[in-house]
Amino acid sequence: MKKNGIIFDMDGTLWDSAAAVADSWTEILKDWPKDPGRRQITAEEISSVMGQTMTVISAKLFPALDEEGQSALGNACMEYENDYLRKHGGMLYPHLRETLEKLAETYPLYIVSNCQQGYIEAFLEYHKLGDLFLDHLCWGDTGLEKDGTMTMMVQRHDLDRWYYVGDIEADYRSTKKAGGIFIHAGYGFGEVPEAPYRINAIDELPSLMERL
Repeated sequence: MKKNGIIFDMDGTLWDSAAAVADSWTEILKDWPKDPGRRQITAEEISSVMGQTMTVISAKLFPALDEEGQSALGNACMEYENDYLRKHGGMLYPHLRETLEKLAETYPLYIVSNCQQGYIEAFLEYHKLGDLFLDHLCWGDTGLEKDGTMTMMVQRHDLDRWYYVGDIEADYRSTKKAGGIFIHAGYGFGEVPEAPYRINAIDELPSLMERL
């Protein structure tokens, strides 16, 4: 019997945490002992780098620092970010829980993200969504590019046919490389003209899945 599944991206797909992340990083920057070249991060800046690995994000946001400095500051920001999100959460897209509940009646649900360890857990804990997902993996767990993390998830759960719901071009390329079927979350942070399927709101997903 074939086993199908749906794997979700996080940022721009399940929630928008950009404002909360920016606030948490700005708090760290205010007291950072070495000059990072800036003392504030905006939500727009965070949105522009969502979906990339933490190493890449630190390099883009803190170009005034050397590689060691970027790593130290990035790690401090991300560690505090997890604690901040556990207390404040982010902005869920409308009708998220009821949509996931409906999908979970037919499909096992998973999360694969390029985030650090603890980020997905903060999302699930604050918004009380942990009961809806069977498993999650991230860059912080595997150290792999996203297609590699996707492949690990697929192999771990013996999925024969799987869909990845994501919002940026890199999600599409990773899904294609890993052998999945991509669904573009068109309400998120990026444009993906080549996407074979697209939804304009998360609650459109159940009806799309019925047609696939």
